Amino acid sequence: MTALVLREDRDGCAILTLNRPDKLNSLNVELFAELERHVDAIAGQTDSVGLVVVRGGGKCFSAGHDLNDIAAGEKPPRPHFQASVIEKLANLPQPVITAVHGHCYTGALELALAGDIVFCSENAKFADTHARWSLSPVWGMSQRLPRRVGLPKAREMMFTCRTYTGRQAEAMGLANTCVADADFEAELAALTKAILANSWYSHRANKALLVETDGLPLAAGLSYEIARSRGVGPDMADRIAAFQNKTAKIS
Repeated sequence: MTALVLREDRDGCAILTLNRPDKLNSLNVELFAELERHVDAIAGQTDSVGLVVVRGGGKCFSAGHDLNDIAAGEKPPRPHFQASVIEKLANLPQPVITAVHGHCYTGALELALAGDIVFCSENAKFADTHARWSLSPVWGMSQRLPRRVGLPKAREMMFTCRTYTGRQAEAMGLANTCVADADFEAELAALTKAILANSWYSHRANKALLVETDGLPLAAGLSYEIARSRGVGPDMADRIAAFQNKTAKIS
């Protein structure tokens, strides 16, 4: 059988590609099961994987939760299965980029929101259509969407079921960056290279602080940072020495 999630490792970046292109990468239980296996493996590979990219194969990121599966009655392996997989992805120790082109609707948007960085092309189409189908979110939409775009905009998206372009997503803060369709691959490669060039230790430490202090009052967050910061990484001396050597050669 064809894998529903493909993994490619490239220079320290694990690229996970949703692979149901004939179904516009719609999300079913089997796809989530494969995604979970990859995420579980990556969580223990911090020495060899410094960054994760989740993207869709073919025409789009994903058209969302497979409505045929919903109608037929899904049989997940445990309660709240899909939500727990998305949570595992969001809580990976490594930074996560969700790279969106084409459709990114409802369940797919909930998956995309697990990314630390949402990167998209101009042809991206974002929407939350739960209300169109008389559904309510259980994969994180009501919590992650307002934290990213603000409560008023989240209400607008959830109540209208309107579709937003990549540029509109960038303007509202849903996407960190929107690039021209023709530049999508090159700009995504440049972004991954820039992140991987910095200390993987710092990335993990910084992400942990951001996750663990999310929602805390400022004073509590500052105290937590002082008490729980992971401090100096094992590559600090080498990085400073490399910078000093470069500076000395220039001067």
